[in-house]
This record gives sequence, structure tokens and C-alpha cells, in this order.
Amino acid sequence: MQRRNFIRSSCNACLLLATGFLLPTLSGCGPGAYQVFNTDVKDDRLTIPVGTFAKGPLVLVRPKGWFYSIALRKKEDNTYTALLLKCTHQDNQLTTSPDGYSCSLHGSTYNKEGRVTKGPAERALKTYPVTIEADQLIIHTKA
Repeated sequence: MQRRNFIRSSCNACLLLATGFLLPTLSGCGPGAYQVFNTDVKDDRLTIPVGTFAKGPLVLVRPKGWFYSIALRKKEDNTYTALLLKCTHQDNQLTTSPDGYSCSLHGSTYNKEGRVTKGPAERALKTYPVTIEADQLIIHTKA
């Protein structure tokens, strides 16, 4: 079983690396489509300035030391959702799509709220609570 986990982790790492190189070349997926924000985790919290949403309603948050990104989305009612971009089928990194998120490994798709729209995944994405303090959004990672 250890060999299987090693191979899966290695494949996921290669896919993530390849995606990082190819993503900017795809139309609709490049930096103009959404903002990417790198940050540290401090006291189980990620802090993102509200002004980060100037380019659009989606910000990809990349916590330092984490393998997976978090999709932070501003909804029309000015509330925010934070979803861990980790496929619930086999832990693959998800990519954004116009309607939500997709897994390149086995084709699972999720809507913008993180609910499964196409399997083989059966569970919704992990969500984190988001609060607002002054002009900062706080993602609470210990939910």
C-alpha cells in the first residue's frame, strides 16, 4: 500500500507542476481570469485583503506549505465562500472552470458552491468559514 500512495503522490505532484506551467497559456485560465494570493497561515487563519477582489469574484489563495489551494469566492450578496481545491475522490488538485471546479484525474466536477455535479466523486468540497475584520477577510482553517 505504501508504494501505491507514493506513486499517487508523485503523479499528483507532477500534474500540479505541469498545471502551473501550462495554466497561464490557456485562455480564460491565465492571470486575467482570477487573482492569485500567496499567504502564510498564522494561528489557523489566512488573511486576505478585501481589495484583492478588484479583478473579479474569485481569488485563488495559496497558503505557504500547503499542497492545495483555496478558492475564495465573493458572492452577489457580499458574503464569501472558501473551498479547498482537493478532489474528494482521490485527492487530486482541482482547476477552476467557468461553472466551478474540475478534476483532471477522473473527470469529477463541482459547482461554485463545491457540490458534486459529476462523479466519480460523491462528497462536496471541504469548506472553511470566512469572517471580515476591518478590510481583511479571514479564512479560519481549523473548522
